[in-house]
Amino acid sequence: MADAPTRRVRLPGPSRRRLPARGTGTRVAARSRSQEALTENLIFHRKAKYIGPRLALVRRIGFVVNPIAGLGGRVGFKGTDGVAEQALAAGAKPTAPERARGFARALVRLSKDEAAFAFHWVTAGGDMGAGPLRSAGISADRIEVVHVPGQPSTVEDTKRTVDECIAFGAELLLFCGGDGTARDVADAAKDRIPIVGIPAGVKMHSGLFAVSPQAAAEILVAFLRGELRIGVAEILDLDEEAYRKGEWRVRLFATAKTLVEPQLVSAGKLMVEELSEEAVRAELTTHFSELFETNPDTLFLLGPGSTIQGFASPLGIEKTLLGIDAVAGGKTIAKDLNETEILRLLDRTSKARLVVSPVGGQGFILGRGNLQVSPAVLRRIGTQNVIVVATPSKLAATPVLRVDTGDPNLDEEFRARDYVFVIVGYRTSKLHPIQR
Repeated sequence: MADAPTRRVRLPGPSRRRLPARGTGTRVAARSRSQEALTENLIFHRKAKYIGPRLALVRRIGFVVNPIAGLGGRVGFKGTDGVAEQALAAGAKPTAPERARGFARALVRLSKDEAAFAFHWVTAGGDMGAGPLRSAGISADRIEVVHVPGQPSTVEDTKRTVDECIAFGAELLLFCGGDGTARDVADAAKDRIPIVGIPAGVKMHSGLFAVSPQAAAEILVAFLRGELRIGVAEILDLDEEAYRKGEWRVRLFATAKTLVEPQLVSAGKLMVEELSEEAVRAELTTHFSELFETNPDTLFLLGPGSTIQGFASPLGIEKTLLGIDAVAGGKTIAKDLNETEILRLLDRTSKARLVVSPVGGQGFILGRGNLQVSPAVLRRIGTQNVIVVATPSKLAATPVLRVDTGDPNLDEEFRARDYVFVIVGYRTSKLHPIQR
């Protein structure tokens, strides 16, 4: 196959860089400079008011979407790695493209009046990038497709897109996915530029994810204004095969450059060592024993986590560590439910309550590890019927509670309260802030 047409662009200085014609998606022919040197060169010429080729002066932001990220969440698969086909067969629907569109729409709202944000996107075609951007109203002349993925797309498409984005001069890369996508993106980026995650997976333990798609848009705006510094985050991932068996195995795979914004970027998940564990468990066991006994006609949906399993097991309740289980009359009536199964149970009852516990260190009570609790499920239950429980030590290590339900209106319904009652012991609750 003949090489794609190229054009030469002369940059001031002793060296030249051979660049492909726009839109060909062809790998840069030669890289005589590092990305850092090129960036410094472009900044210098901007300061000197150098007027040259448009390609050399336009800022570029990389963007890549994993279209199948989060696919297994609603159907209770606890992840998508290796089970995408089974998730689709079980009725799962892709959520990542919509999360990507939510990010892009928020960015359009935030940046429409600022001329400084006239940057170009470098991305993949279709659902891997260009599609969500275009559907959010971003004009085609600001989107440069540097890679056309296969159908269906693969890990190699993700890595190739990242590499091409950097080759075409991206100074920051945003990706939409979960921990598995973070691993692939970090592996391809190789610390050449910072990366930021738009949360769309089932598992998001790594410390470079924005707390929501809207927060990711705010991070990009702050970056373009020069308000954020670059730091280092851990790339963590869960062994999904062990996770589906109820075992918790989180591994540190790498570190990566990211942007530092504590209010908008979630910390890596912390496994909190709890003090006076037996005493706390005994108090919570007594509290929920009375709650179940005094509400025999209420369906209780118990969320994942060791805190909830800690009081359920002594009560003889069969509780899956990482799933959603249903309890009525103090007994388990269904285990490891997916979204459809939860909705069917809700069809048969007029009273239901959801019990959740925050993810250690991150503070998420919804949207991380419990995607089966979809917006449709939450609306049926009612936000007022969500019970939050945490041990005092876990709560002390969680500055604020967070929600990321996938529905901005539902998120706002929670956040409008400013504070949430959290059960921390027998008939004992503590008011804890929820992030606005």
